[in-house]
Amino acid sequence: MKTDFKFSNLLGTVYCQGNLLFSPDGTHLYSPVGNRVTVFNLVDNKSYTLPFSHRKNVARIGLTPQGNLLLSIDEDGQAILTNVPRRVAMYHFSFRSAVTALSFSPSGRYFAVGLGRKLEVWHVPSTPDSNAEGDLEFAPFVRHHTHVGHFDDVRHIEWSSDSRFFLSASKDLTARIWSLNPEGGFTPTVLSGHRQGLVGAWFSKDQETIYTVSKDGAVFDWQYTARPGTDNEMQVEDESNLQWRIVNRHYFMQNSATLRCASFHPESNLLVAGFSNGLFGLYEMPDFNMIHTLSISQNEIDYVTINKSGEWLAFGASKLGQLLVWEWQSESYILKQQGHFDSMNSLIYSPDGQRIVTTADDGKIKVWDIESGFCIVTFTEHTSGVTACEFAKKGNVLFTSSLDGSIRAWDLIRFRNFRTFTAAERLSFACMAVDPSGEVVAAGSLDSFDIHIWSVQTGQLLDRLTGHEGPVSSLAFAPNGGLLVSGSWDRTARIWSIFDRTQTSEPLQLQADILDIAFRPDSLQIAISTLDGQLTFWAVSEAEQVAGLDGRRDVSGGRKITDRRTAANVAGTKSFSTIRYSTDGSCLLAAGNSKYICLYSVTTMVLLKKYTVSVNLSLSGTQEFLSSRHITEAGPAGLLDEQGEASDLEDRIDRTLPGAKRGDPSARKRMPEVRVNSVGFSPNGSAFCAASTEGLLIYSLDNHVQFDPFDLNMEITPASTLAVLKQDKDYLKALVMAFRLNEAGLIQRVFQAIPYTDISLVVEHFPSVYVARLLRYVAAQTEQSPHVEFCLLWIKALVDKHGAWLSANRGKVDVELRVVARALSKMKDEIRKLADDNVYMVDYLLGQAAGDKAGAAAAQGDEMLLEWTPVAGTEVKALPLSATGPALHDILDDDEVEVGEEDWIGLE
Repeated sequence: MKTDFKFSNLLGTVYCQGNLLFSPDGTHLYSPVGNRVTVFNLVDNKSYTLPFSHRKNVARIGLTPQGNLLLSIDEDGQAILTNVPRRVAMYHFSFRSAVTALSFSPSGRYFAVGLGRKLEVWHVPSTPDSNAEGDLEFAPFVRHHTHVGHFDDVRHIEWSSDSRFFLSASKDLTARIWSLNPEGGFTPTVLSGHRQGLVGAWFSKDQETIYTVSKDGAVFDWQYTARPGTDNEMQVEDESNLQWRIVNRHYFMQNSATLRCASFHPESNLLVAGFSNGLFGLYEMPDFNMIHTLSISQNEIDYVTINKSGEWLAFGASKLGQLLVWEWQSESYILKQQGHFDSMNSLIYSPDGQRIVTTADDGKIKVWDIESGFCIVTFTEHTSGVTACEFAKKGNVLFTSSLDGSIRAWDLIRFRNFRTFTAAERLSFACMAVDPSGEVVAAGSLDSFDIHIWSVQTGQLLDRLTGHEGPVSSLAFAPNGGLLVSGSWDRTARIWSIFDRTQTSEPLQLQADILDIAFRPDSLQIAISTLDGQLTFWAVSEAEQVAGLDGRRDVSGGRKITDRRTAANVAGTKSFSTIRYSTDGSCLLAAGNSKYICLYSVTTMVLLKKYTVSVNLSLSGTQEFLSSRHITEAGPAGLLDEQGEASDLEDRIDRTLPGAKRGDPSARKRMPEVRVNSVGFSPNGSAFCAASTEGLLIYSLDNHVQFDPFDLNMEITPASTLAVLKQDKDYLKALVMAFRLNEAGLIQRVFQAIPYTDISLVVEHFPSVYVARLLRYVAAQTEQSPHVEFCLLWIKALVDKHGAWLSANRGKVDVELRVVARALSKMKDEIRKLADDNVYMVDYLLGQAAGDKAGAAAAQGDEMLLEWTPVAGTEVKALPLSATGPALHDILDDDEVEVGEEDWIGLE
């Protein structure tokens, strides 16, 4: 089995903190998710996560106006510049302090960052595609200018449309106007008058008006006018009498809510504001006409942005992990996604491998589509944490167990709960297993030491299996049915025959409490993980241990921020809480309360590979060594609130308490601990998934980016394509260029010019982004072209070289595969019909040819001598005249032919 799994995608989390960004064309949305950035395609309803990761959570992201470069900055000011089309991190850079604001100029040549009270303007680094040499630069980030003047953190930066000026809004109650370069007659201007810190400041479309918005809900209109009471035209024209003044004041008038975020769209004069009570309002400026308000969340809205056309509004709420895109004209959702509020407990792949189901402590069950990356349905019927989930064999029925004392069965076609199983007394079910036939479901709890068995058809409790002396922690049915294995905290595992209601053997004795049990797909072996970090393997038929390994050194790693001992001596991370066999049973995947996922070989009992779940220092348990300078007499510095009374009150309000209007002085920051609660292999074995603290991590074998190598090259013409084909003999490049131009005649010319000996080589390196189109084209040629074998070679090469990709993307290429199947079926029928029609004609022609040949030989027998060259060592014989007929070959093969003397012909 291959072990080179690589990070492919991040599901389960859609927004954590920071700002949201629309792409220049408004079709993609960039969202910070922990220490990564996820891109949502709002047109095709797909999402993907960029492959790089920061050392801390991403705080700010910025995109160039061309959309080709993404600058992401984490909480410590460490930045990564990414080439978006190629999804490659180009440069790493440190701003040496926390970045509070980031904005690119409309010209794409500069970007401004807010570093606390300081503003810095930097040149945008050039890319290898834009510079003359095509190479990366050694020091790409060059500072253009530094501005100081604010007395508190800069919250927002906005550029003018001509990139000559920019605005900065700060918590010091002021906004300031700066120039990129020295301008004649211009001095930096301060706009003061607000009573609370500013949220944002923007230019109008004509740059004659500036709008500033503060946290108390005040909106001020600023214009460059003369002083009030100046009536003389000479005085009005005098520059000394002109300055930026407040011409209008507007207020949002939200009762107890405060303004959290705002955004302005100059082209349509739309101002959108998000409040701490989950409401947002849409207003038309400069008259401040309210278009509509809507409640989209139960918690505060952290960020809002508008796309370039002004049609879509994007909102992010970090507390609930919500991400929404709202089309205000039609008043409908374009995107509405939310991750789990609490940590995920378990996951399971659907039998077809297209979906992943996750359960969490928030009582929700979410079904994620792997292809799109979106949550397609959420079940909320459980009233407490959901602990386990399992699919029936056919894949349309899902079973879940919960701490609320119920086992529920879900119909994934109609998306409804059709059966609920409960026990006679109130129990909190911690584990569950489903018989492969889907007829029986079993569950174990931490309150009772019994195993409950229900009938799926009737919903009745069939039996209670007793015998364990501690809480049941894990259950697993044999894949071939009939046997149930249970593990308990009493350090025993028991094998039950469900239909006989008996134990098949003595309890399997182990040295520590059992955490998880996994069945090998062939039902001949089980793996058991225990609290002491041991993995033991047992033969089911003999109930004997066949192998074992110590995984304590492999899984341990990462020191939590509150630990007083080193990572090697901490006991809490030295066990596997979840284990799963691979699809072919050759490997075992194991993970626990640490940052590592271990992949073991079942046959050799060695560690094949160790995957690091996260390098995010914002999580506790990712560092191997702690620095003593971060330890104070009051505890770890990372858990202390440095702002104290200066922090905003609404950040401390506990809204779960009725009437709570003041902050909680005892509230402290908490760092989530890195851990993996569940792992699972996909049914085809090409990927595995892990439910971690940061979300649903998918590791895949075929995670190559579908990138068109000619996306950035505009010099593609029919002439250049033919030149590449004829002069350079670069058939692969010529074929891709022909598909880029999408001209049928050119594609056919290039396609037929490729030698049949090079077909497999061309197809092997053909970009997967064009595979579907090539498959469809070859199928069409198979139906139309007389070159039958040529087209069959193309189809065979496509299936051989891209079979894994075609299988994984069956939904996308289903139409193309149907066209290929139809073309092959049509060709087979035509050849069979041709052969059936011509079989008698062929037999007749062969018979005629044989008869003509024999007649000609007989006619010439009396007139010519037959020459026969004997084999060395054989006797030369004279041939009889009668032997010149059809039986000539029989006589030549017979050494003892008796003939009369008159029949011999002398040989001269």
